[in-house]
Amino acid sequence: MTERRTVRIAMNGVTGRMGYRQHLVRSLLAIREQGGLDLGDGTTLWPEPVLVGRREHALKAMADQHGLTEWSTDLDAVLADPTVDIYFDAQVTSAREEALAKAIAAGKHIYTEKPTATGLSGALDLARLARDAGVKHGVVQDKLFLPGLLKLKRLIDGGFFGHVLSVRGEFGYWVFEGDWQSAQRPSWNYRHEDGGGIVVDMFPHWEYVLHELFGRVTSVTAHTATHIPRRWDERGEPYAATADDAAYGIFQLEGGAVAQINSSWAVRVNRDELVEFQVDGTDGSAVAGLRNCRVQHRSSTPKPVWNPDLPATERFREQWQEVPDNATFDNGFKAQWELFLRHVVLDEPYHWDLLAGARGVQLAELGLRSSAEGRRLDVPEIAL
Repeated sequence: MTERRTVRIAMNGVTGRMGYRQHLVRSLLAIREQGGLDLGDGTTLWPEPVLVGRREHALKAMADQHGLTEWSTDLDAVLADPTVDIYFDAQVTSAREEALAKAIAAGKHIYTEKPTATGLSGALDLARLARDAGVKHGVVQDKLFLPGLLKLKRLIDGGFFGHVLSVRGEFGYWVFEGDWQSAQRPSWNYRHEDGGGIVVDMFPHWEYVLHELFGRVTSVTAHTATHIPRRWDERGEPYAATADDAAYGIFQLEGGAVAQINSSWAVRVNRDELVEFQVDGTDGSAVAGLRNCRVQHRSSTPKPVWNPDLPATERFREQWQEVPDNATFDNGFKAQWELFLRHVVLDEPYHWDLLAGARGVQLAELGLRSSAEGRRLDVPEIAL
């Protein structure tokens, strides 16, 4: 007979878009819908969310909608509850560091969205606090679990590329200003004083993608811009956009490869997915997005000749081959949640921790400084 073990998870910031859609609905509630997480030893782990936030009516409505019974606007009281095992944070960045420190002090295991803090010193402090407290800790690094990047990892592990030469990334879409069409992102994202900006949002993602797949980032050259200086908030009021909404980065990687990634909330999409990475190697190339991945091996690479006087006769996109799924891919957020829960309960290995999160904060901090100073900066290795 299967034994059911309950793990109680305080979820702070769950009324926000990411906390609600990806972490509550598509991760923890999805685990419940599948009957819990099978630990493989006759035990099923049952996640029990405790919703935490500032808006009482929103928390109650969410709990009622999903058949949940526990919610609170008092974070201190939730953290003082000895039956709460894990604290999860999806708040705005400016509020995260203090809340994580409180949760660590209360002896809770930590799982958090990135960036973990507003600066590298704070991010490292959190990692040290968690280490010294002996609590387990993890940082969301969801893009590693996307089908497109899992296929890319499969190609790397299989030696498809030979020696990797370069990585080119394109991310972004047009976020409406909020006047004649509502914005798809919250207004705080565009206010520096509230922790907004595309560098602090996306450079932590690029750090772990590059680090995990191709090698540690050893230097960064970045240029940032605020292309749309005036936007309208959720109440329809105009405000000055003080944070960067586009960043153009060059990253030198350990091993010699060069990565070039453009990130923008002021670009219209002319690609197959909202993010795409082209990887070129001596033996082959690939283009990976959120879900799909296409390859071209050196043996089937065409030999185009530059001639601007004649129209192109080759359909270059048709010369690439689709990488098959060969597996069933779950939601990336849910997949990482399951790994973290197994880490907490079974002590299985897990390396996407607060130190890994601090590397992302470091790259964002150095990227902003590189842009401000107009120069390339080394990215030193960090340790606790």
